[in-house]
Amino acid sequence: MARPLDGLLVVSLEQAVAAPFCTSRLADAGARVIKVERPEGDFARNYDRLAKGQSSYFVWLNRGKQSIALDLKQASDLAVLKAMLTKADVFVENLAPGAVARLGLGIDILEGLNPALIQCHISGYGDHGPHRDRKAYDLLIQAESGLASVTGTPEEAARVGISVCDIGTGMYAHAAILEALIERRSTGRGAVIDVAMFDAMADWMAVPLLQAEGAGQNPPRMGLRHPSIAPYGVFSCADGRGVLISIQNEREWHSFCAAVMGDAALATDPRFRDPFCRIENRSEMDGLIAAVFAAEPHETMIERLDEAAIAYAMVNTPLDLAGHPHLRRIEIATESGAVAVPAPPARRRGRAPAFGAVPSVDADGAAVRREFG
Repeated sequence: MARPLDGLLVVSLEQAVAAPFCTSRLADAGARVIKVERPEGDFARNYDRLAKGQSSYFVWLNRGKQSIALDLKQASDLAVLKAMLTKADVFVENLAPGAVARLGLGIDILEGLNPALIQCHISGYGDHGPHRDRKAYDLLIQAESGLASVTGTPEEAARVGISVCDIGTGMYAHAAILEALIERRSTGRGAVIDVAMFDAMADWMAVPLLQAEGAGQNPPRMGLRHPSIAPYGVFSCADGRGVLISIQNEREWHSFCAAVMGDAALATDPRFRDPFCRIENRSEMDGLIAAVFAAEPHETMIERLDEAAIAYAMVNTPLDLAGHPHLRRIEIATESGAVAVPAPPARRRGRAPAFGAVPSVDADGAAVRREFG
């Protein structure tokens, strides 16, 4: 069955997470993605050895690609890359600031080589501003953008537990490339796209930013509680399992008090009678809720929550996720055997997706050199 991006050639001078995330999704949609690696390979290949002896990151983000290892300081290898870019539809890169231009592959040169080429340059801070030459990695951007300051407990800021800045940036790059491809159908011309990790996280930080400016102070770190809604937090049950509950409106609050707390009158208690009172008296309210949850096993409490139609979630670990009844997986072929990873979230009804293998370093180097050399 044909896929949406069949026939599209993507050349990616990529490493780590942000660009590989973007191009892996292009490959899933049928694009031919040629991954250009250093002779020693993308350094993300060595982040761990936990996916059947290979890097978890690399297996997740590099399915369906071809790999060629090039030493771009060598004229012959640089010529192969230029030959690929002359015929490519999309070029994606996330090297250090200025590295591509120093190779003689600046924006203007690439436009001259291939006017229809869509260039996507991923960086930490973009090509303008005082930090444009600064190196950037996920955790650094979490800190610089303020994300870490709103994550964690009241006592301590924390890192979001996944590479959220890289992933978010890759998502923005993917969307922008698809928009440029649609535009090219009518114009016949390529585009130059810049996607900065800092900009991606600044966009995601819009609500805390507006709240801080409006209040004149930074929003507090709440752990697994919500700064604007209560009750919204984790309560430990008698068996030690934590249940995260969320009350979004007054109907739910009344139902929660009657069916879960066993005290319908609590809903109209002056301390808790509306959302603002519940925020102001959160500690007292949470103490009452905690006592009820602590007296029963989690199975009993989630039965009550289900009966009251209250939203809740278990506080699961990655190992809990592994056995979760809603987890969908796909199997990705690697040189060490198939690895089961979470399935892409978007599904097309009536279409069975196909996912390519994860390449070893320079697995396609000889063939690509013959084709473009």
